[in-house]
Amino acid sequence: MSGAFLAGLVAGYGVAIPVGAIAILILGLSARTRFRVGAAAALGVATADGLYAAVAALGGAAVAGWLAPFGGPLRWVAAGVLLALAGHGAWRALRPAVPARAAVGRGGLDTPARAFTAILALTLLNPATVVYFAALILGRGDVGGSDPRAALLFVLGAFLASASWQLVIAGGGTLIGRALTGARGRRVTALLSSAIIAALAVATLPVA
Repeated sequence: MSGAFLAGLVAGYGVAIPVGAIAILILGLSARTRFRVGAAAALGVATADGLYAAVAALGGAAVAGWLAPFGGPLRWVAAGVLLALAGHGAWRALRPAVPARAAVGRGGLDTPARAFTAILALTLLNPATVVYFAALILGRGDVGGSDPRAALLFVLGAFLASASWQLVIAGGGTLIGRALTGARGRRVTALLSSAIIAALAVATLPVA
């Protein structure tokens, strides 16, 4: 059980760490309004990550029996998908920066409820997150198996990891917002995330 929870934590940090447009928006909200608004936005991101993790976990559990004979090859496929995601993240981090456009108009997210709803909706527009979680679950029989408790613990771990990181970002909106939104901050966090995903890819490979 603890293995599934720890896997969810690591997976959640892997998908949450990169500082992109949503993180910049959370930083800006915290800096322009107050921490409560930034924290609500952060929980909107974490809720979306948790929902995508749940979809992947439930889908994995439903097809686990049918996929069991193909467990070895699927682990290689899952590792390949994760390495591709890690490579793509590293490529985006190392290419020249492109100025980000504002995702939400000024004054529209000045309350915690509005911030939570808007950021949840924006984050759900990125379906690549469910592909990421599904690839991990296919590579781990203890998460996508028949035990719903393992799937629940995985989802809980992913949610808590995402929430804790996004809350740090929200707090950074007041303290070190500009440092994290610069080109160097984006590059370092994206490369760190790619390293975590690549390590997860290697962990899914079958043991010889």
